[in-house]
Amino acid sequence: MQILRDLPALRSAVDALKSDGKPVVLVPTMGALHDGHLALVEEARRGGRHVVVSIFVNPRQFGPNEDLDAYPRREAKDAQLLTAAGADILWAPTVEVMYPAGYATNISVSGISEGLDGAARPGHFDGVATVVTKLFNQVRPDVAIFGEKDYQQLAVIRRFVSDLDLPVEIVGMPTQRAEDGLALSSRNAYLSEEERKAALALPRALAQAKRQMEKGEPVDGALSKAVATLAGAGFDPIDYVTLCDAVTLAPMHVLDRPAQLLGAAKLGTTRLIDNIAVDPA
Repeated sequence: MQILRDLPALRSAVDALKSDGKPVVLVPTMGALHDGHLALVEEARRGGRHVVVSIFVNPRQFGPNEDLDAYPRREAKDAQLLTAAGADILWAPTVEVMYPAGYATNISVSGISEGLDGAARPGHFDGVATVVTKLFNQVRPDVAIFGEKDYQQLAVIRRFVSDLDLPVEIVGMPTQRAEDGLALSSRNAYLSEEERKAALALPRALAQAKRQMEKGEPVDGALSKAVATLAGAGFDPIDYVTLCDAVTLAPMHVLDRPAQLLGAAKLGTTRLIDNIAVDPA
């Protein structure tokens, strides 16, 4: 596996990969890789495709009081995992390469980015859209794969790829979970042993609300019970527990079409998110 930090070297290496006619698949990450990331790499390799994994902790998607400085960075270990997983290229640019002196451009996606995490983390999705657009232009992949745990992020990316006519197929992979059901996340490393146990209240509260809604119970009542469950488990603040249209992310108060149930809340110093599909049938 090649580890590259220079844009001309990256483009030359990607051109070499493309010379055999097989697709190039990009897996964008911020590092601190776990089994969820490796499942994305495994999917990317399917059919003998070439795989580029990016590791870049993007400062533009962190707010002033968020965990940019504390975000786990362990490139050497990540590189070992990616080599074993069969990635072809690790693209690991510095901040100076990604945002050179004088950089002045921002990508903003209105509507779908404004609620949920967009409301809780102002400017976050501008940072996501900007860096992902740059990654697409740098790597020029045929396909890019993202995990569905960051459901709103995936929806934002699909929106701007469509709007900007970018020639990239976007693939969403189901949320990868630990055996006990907790969604895999780099931020899980922040949790103490007791917090890790308490964190299970999030997927369990969403699963219970899903069952209630699919049995015909009122949506708002099921959401209120989920919020109470999270509060009882020690989550504070609870940013949102809400039912949304699966495509547009418009809030729903009646389960009458395919929906996604999303939750975000803080446990100690760690903000956790999760989501689950809800079927009106």
